[in-house]
Amino acid sequence: MLWILIIICIFNLSAAGYFFYRAYVLAGLLADAEEYNSQIEQLTNYMYRSIDDAYNEMKRIDRIGAFEADDESGTTFKLLLQVIEDLREEFNGTPQEEE
Repeated sequence: MLWILIIICIFNLSAAGYFFYRAYVLAGLLADAEEYNSQIEQLTNYMYRSIDDAYNEMKRIDRIGAFEADDESGTTFKLLLQVIEDLREEFNGTPQEEE
């Protein structure tokens, strides 16, 4: 009877050790995921600021009529402006990014 009790205690200690190890590994993975999410948020904010700056500069240039729509540079300018407007609309989704 004593042997059965010893075997059960060893099994329980092994199971507890395994579960503590898995919890430790999962905590490390969670910390890595939070760091990754923070980096993605910083990158998104940087992209938004860059796109917003480019959009404002392109609008400023276009305001003074520097490009004609019928030549190659004007066509390229209009295409770039359209891409920047699309990206600006995409990144302008949340108020946190505007700060």
